[in-house]
Amino acid sequence: MKFRLQDLQFHVLPMRTRFPFRYGIASLTSLPHLFVRAVLEVDGREVRGVTSEGLAPKWFTKHADTTPEQDLAEMLAVIQNAARIAENAASGPVGFFSWWKDLYEEQASWARVRNQPPLLANLGVSLMEKAVLDGLCKASGLPLHRLLQSDLLQIELGAVHGGLSGLAPRQVLAPEPLQRVALRHTIGLADPLSDEESPGLDDGLPDTLAASIRAYGLRYFKIKVCGDAAVDIPRLRIITKVLTAGCPEGFKATLDGNEQFTDLQAFREFYATLQADRSLAPLFNSLLLIEQPLYRDHALKDDVAPVLAGWQDGPGMIIDESDGSLADLPRALDLGYSGTSFKACKGIMKGLVNAALLKVRASSMSRPPIQSGEDLAGVGPICVLQDLAMVAALGITHVERNGHHYFRGLSMYPPEFQEDVLRAHPGYYCRHGLGFPALEIHGGQLNLDSINAAPFGSAIPAQPEQFMPLKAWIMSGGMSQL
Repeated sequence: MKFRLQDLQFHVLPMRTRFPFRYGIASLTSLPHLFVRAVLEVDGREVRGVTSEGLAPKWFTKHADTTPEQDLAEMLAVIQNAARIAENAASGPVGFFSWWKDLYEEQASWARVRNQPPLLANLGVSLMEKAVLDGLCKASGLPLHRLLQSDLLQIELGAVHGGLSGLAPRQVLAPEPLQRVALRHTIGLADPLSDEESPGLDDGLPDTLAASIRAYGLRYFKIKVCGDAAVDIPRLRIITKVLTAGCPEGFKATLDGNEQFTDLQAFREFYATLQADRSLAPLFNSLLLIEQPLYRDHALKDDVAPVLAGWQDGPGMIIDESDGSLADLPRALDLGYSGTSFKACKGIMKGLVNAALLKVRASSMSRPPIQSGEDLAGVGPICVLQDLAMVAALGITHVERNGHHYFRGLSMYPPEFQEDVLRAHPGYYCRHGLGFPALEIHGGQLNLDSINAAPFGSAIPAQPEQFMPLKAWIMSGGMSQL
């Protein structure tokens, strides 16, 4: 199955949050949502693939001294460079895997010369990859999981890591994609928790943790900490009280360290301080994993290994922001980490390769391997659904989803677009009482039937050209309009 990439187009829809989403050093209130449309020629016919991503500041590069405008300029630079490479690599008929490998390697070389971090550089790779995969799913008539399991993409995992030679994607992916997945609710650093803390948004959606549990039947949670016990302990006490009251049958949680530490021993001592607080026992008894407590520049250093080796009674620890290149998970596993996160913004192929690596290395690991499902304030109906299509294919049973909470459903889209979404994805989206599409969450779970049946997660007839062209948006003021 070969294709030629004829054209790439970029459009923008500005979005504003319902209330600030604080993660680490950033407090997100607005962002540009970027749409990418790829025009492919496959077997002599034209096919259009679409993807999208919210360009969230201070995640791909957590530099406290840069402005949002500078962060956006960096993101757009890596995206535009990836687009240049993608088009050049597919100017003639080419297979998907060889095209992706060339794209990844040339983008990585470009990023090294310009001192761009791999996590940021791969944002560009992932957008090109997802847009092309959407087109190839449509051209083949196969949903994502079937396409990845077939030989049409000519994926050679051993060409990425030698230890994966002979392993086929169908041996890594779930035999059938999951039909349901548990929604893991993010508890941001500034989120209102109890009913008494409600900001009174009155926009039709729950605005506190307690209200969200009642409305959605939530049972899985992702809790962010700031790294200061004097601040975190009082807040965690309230969270534990709300979770215990709202989930009498029990709950599960993950702890996100938000890169707040530069020394793992210091984090271990911080963790011990939290764990020693008896009122937090229900929380720590339910803890599944710890995510990225160390700043990305420190997380993969040699001094991590002895601390992890000596911390056998702690939960599994994974990397997230440190998982920028294909070399990072092998390094992390060598140090004693339990795994990494899957985020579509880090790449579909990268997620598949990492899953294969965890499968191969599982027998030699001291703890069970972990590939968690994480989020970046993703908003539907394209990027989040594509992410979920891969989550289902990988068999990840619970996934962080926070776009529905920090944004007001799909109310930011034009009315006709909203109607298209409701027709295309019944069971996943429902019409809110106020008219806009919102997630349909039952018992804390999402129904993925319509996502698994779609070519690549999203079945809407998306037309990104109805939104502002990227260049025109920049020329008209860009970030100043948010």
